[in-house]
Amino acid sequence: MNLAQKILKEHLVEGRLEAGEEIAIKIDQTLTQDATGTMAYLEFEAMGVDRVKTELSVSYVDHNTLQTDFRNADDHRYLQSIAAKYGIYFSRPGNGICHQLHLERFAVPGKTLLGSDSHTPTAGGIGMIAIGAGGLDVAAAMAGEPFYLKMPEIVNVHLTGRLKPFVTAKDVILEVLRRIGVKGAVNKILEYTGEGIKTLSVPERATITNMGTETGATTSIFPSDEITRQFMEAQGRGEQWKPMMPDENAEYDDTIEINLSELEPLIALPHSPGNVKPVAEVEGLKIDQAIVGSCTNSSLRDLKIVANLLKGRKIAEHVSFAISPGSRQVILHLIESGELAHIIKAGARVLENACGPCIGMGQAPPSKGVSVRTFNRNFLGRSGTKDAMVYLASPETAVASAIYGSITDPRKLGEYPEIKMPEKFIIDDSMFIPPAKDGSKVEIIRGPNIKPLPEFKPLDNVLEGEVLIKVGDDISTDHILPGGAKILPLRSNIPEISKYTFSVIDPDFYSRAMEKNGGFIIGGENYGQGSSREHAAIAPKYLGIKAVVAKSFARIHHANLINFGIVPLIFSNPADYDKIEQGDRLQIDLTGLEEGKVIMKNLSNGEEIVLKHNLSEREIVMLRKGGKLAYIRDKNKR
Repeated sequence: MNLAQKILKEHLVEGRLEAGEEIAIKIDQTLTQDATGTMAYLEFEAMGVDRVKTELSVSYVDHNTLQTDFRNADDHRYLQSIAAKYGIYFSRPGNGICHQLHLERFAVPGKTLLGSDSHTPTAGGIGMIAIGAGGLDVAAAMAGEPFYLKMPEIVNVHLTGRLKPFVTAKDVILEVLRRIGVKGAVNKILEYTGEGIKTLSVPERATITNMGTETGATTSIFPSDEITRQFMEAQGRGEQWKPMMPDENAEYDDTIEINLSELEPLIALPHSPGNVKPVAEVEGLKIDQAIVGSCTNSSLRDLKIVANLLKGRKIAEHVSFAISPGSRQVILHLIESGELAHIIKAGARVLENACGPCIGMGQAPPSKGVSVRTFNRNFLGRSGTKDAMVYLASPETAVASAIYGSITDPRKLGEYPEIKMPEKFIIDDSMFIPPAKDGSKVEIIRGPNIKPLPEFKPLDNVLEGEVLIKVGDDISTDHILPGGAKILPLRSNIPEISKYTFSVIDPDFYSRAMEKNGGFIIGGENYGQGSSREHAAIAPKYLGIKAVVAKSFARIHHANLINFGIVPLIFSNPADYDKIEQGDRLQIDLTGLEEGKVIMKNLSNGEEIVLKHNLSEREIVMLRKGGKLAYIRDKNKR
């Protein structure tokens, strides 16, 4: 067996480990972050469970840390009181980014982790099956429900050789994206093997598994070996380590061969992580901003390299350069070693240990600005400036570009610095607050921005309405419901946040949806890629969206639509997409949904279109009842 199969087999509750089959697995750990967590815990409360049933659940605050008014602060008080009451560890604002912190302090080889953030696979760098999901799926896991998914194909990414100086783990995952694109690993697990993995530290592996999300992969995973053991011992958690390897004769559904020795510095061009070229091909483009950070590249290893490359150098006078460390542990080490001084003397801005600019929370580029970022996404408008051009690259490339003032091959910086990682990390868990021993005495604190969940009614057999919007390929959840400092504080207030649905591409969508009393969305390939934010399903549901018909769906968004009672349907013939326009009136007959017989009539032009779906029997039952919450409530009554 390969490693992914071994862990899935150990956690299998239902189904068979055959690609495409629906399986259910036991979840050992969960994580939430505050942008998705408030809704996840409202959903958890609605399930009526007294205490979480996982081995470990952690509530992180790392997204909405910019407290421009009372709303984020109120959400944080709510999250802290929920954690205390229901048996959840609470990571306070400023402690760090959830994925970096979880890797440092909680991730365990061979365990399963479900997180309400699409970059949860970061923990695959330590040998976990770590999967991103919507908040409702995470709430269900905390309530003891198994997690359901289609059994993915397992792809062997076989690494040989060794990275050359100034070529990094970020370039490895950019190479994978260059080869397979942003939907090349949908319903697949990327499992890394080969002699090349022995040259990569756990933080470097985590960079690769983190950004593997952008390929559409269910998750990515590295073995747990001696390098993993050394990392966990340095974190004071050596007793939790165990070796986890694939069998020598393990079989895979496909193989990608990468010789690390042949790679060069790479960069993703606007506006897709899959639009990858060698840095040398775009060198010379003047930049306005460079930022190192995010859950992809904010480890101590990354920032030590940054510090030593900046030593004795200055940032170009027209460039704004900033870092956002991934955790307090990272910044404490930089202070102790004196390396933080190199960063500050070079002219860098030091931001909070949080997600920050990656989710559009500050540091927006200037109008038509060019920004080089070490992040994982560069979707249109995600930076907070719609006409900005955002490039994704390694910390080394970001530093070189910031020094020279234009996109620059980092090999021009000369000799690659040697860095010394600590044998023992500084351990200070004081900003993790354990739950109360007796949660029954804890009072939940709710601010005025926290509104109850909308009602989810059972599904009608025949759906009728207007096409409210027709969109193209690779529409992300950022397009459906943007982030940023203005919108993220509304995550616990569905009526308010719904006003921003599709605002990036169609400012009139909200008013049209309200006027027409809901309707349908027509989409292209890979509809709903990107963030796990379930609000991209809840807000359309609140606005009366009954079904989304697309050429194909991204995994997490497909699950979120089902969870909230919106029917995800697929064109049997992709050419039928061209037979529908915005404003057309449609009728969809779901009588034969169980048999796979779905007919859509375009009442505006008389066309009859055959649709298909990839819903399981369980998902159809959920949809019929109005979504996952209604389904779980009904199950608990029996």
